[in-house]
Amino acid sequence: MQIEQTIVCKSFCVTKWDIRQKIWDYMEKNNLANFPRPVHHRIPNFKGAYDACNKIKNLDCYIKAREVKVDPDKPLEGVRLAALQARKTLLVPTPRLRKGLFNKIVPPPGAAKEIIRVCSTAQGVKDFSVPVQLDAKVHIDLVVVGSVAVSKNGWRIGKGEGFADLEYAMMVSMGSIDENTVVVTTVHDCQLLDIPEELMDNHDLIVDYILTPTQVITTGCKRSKPQGIIWSKVDLEMMQKIPILKTFYCREKQEGKDVALKDERCIDEKELQKFSGERMPRKSAKATWLNSDPFEKTGSCDKCEEETECESKAQSNATSRVTAVYMGNIPPSLRVSELKNILRDHNVAPLRLNWQGAQHRAFLDYKDEITAEAAVTSLAGLSVSGSIIRVELAKHQGDNRFRSQTNARVNRQSLT
Repeated sequence: MQIEQTIVCKSFCVTKWDIRQKIWDYMEKNNLANFPRPVHHRIPNFKGAYDACNKIKNLDCYIKAREVKVDPDKPLEGVRLAALQARKTLLVPTPRLRKGLFNKIVPPPGAAKEIIRVCSTAQGVKDFSVPVQLDAKVHIDLVVVGSVAVSKNGWRIGKGEGFADLEYAMMVSMGSIDENTVVVTTVHDCQLLDIPEELMDNHDLIVDYILTPTQVITTGCKRSKPQGIIWSKVDLEMMQKIPILKTFYCREKQEGKDVALKDERCIDEKELQKFSGERMPRKSAKATWLNSDPFEKTGSCDKCEEETECESKAQSNATSRVTAVYMGNIPPSLRVSELKNILRDHNVAPLRLNWQGAQHRAFLDYKDEITAEAAVTSLAGLSVSGSIIRVELAKHQGDNRFRSQTNARVNRQSLT
């Protein structure tokens, strides 16, 4: 099989989102993926995925592995099948981590080959899996993840939701993996490219082996894998979407670890009480509403009255300078979480995001006109799923401030 020409990304002003978009566009244009299509916002089910998966059988780390955790992505179906056929313990993440961390695939006793094959599919994961409790004694020898792009030195980019990175961090926290656990990914040859080192963060998962339809790459990556949950990168929105995080939060807080959240200054104390199980004194119920997290729409803080008064004044002054940016022509397939990732990748995270997906638009509030204009410049020419996004300063800034203040009041009421 002829190796497709590798996509080259220059490091000048490139972002993770730029790389994802290049890969997705290239694979669609060259018909390099199977169902589901289009590949945008997915881990691509590339052609030759089973050939890549079968190469894992020759890896010494796989042969010796007893417990294997494999992501549920379609292109990894061959790895799941191989693990079941080899009678290894196969674990898969629960969908979007809503009801736990792992499910264990348990084929029926004496299952025929066809049933084993079904167990490796998405439907089999639903029909033949049982949840694994967080206090269960699990030691994972091998982790297999999907990727949108990966470099030969082991740096990986996923589809932008961060679940693979977070799952790994949780596994470290629960003691299920250690420094000897190997991480493998499978990709099409065109998904191999040079990823600028400055794009990698300490929460990003790196890989030890890359399997493609034509080759096996040992990365020899010396970069450290995540050492646990980095709470300073977790915000309230993530805590609400992934309830299992609350369990880890409480455990690690009881262990005396630093569990200060990214936006802890802004979390309502009732929410903190839910996470930690601690009772708050009634006199602490008074709170100010500051948006220190770029994407958190609401919050409160437990401070002395003097600090609260100073911050309230600062907020009042800042509100009068808020400048809005309009984003239009947003494709229907784009999710608000993906837009947030794009903004983070371009280093233009706003004070507030007003998502109006049904109207294919969004409004971004920045602290002043200079910051807003810089965001417009940074996002100029942005293309998402083939659509050029219209980015400009909002025409009616006064109306936008009123809208933002109204949204803040609505959000405050929704938490009471």
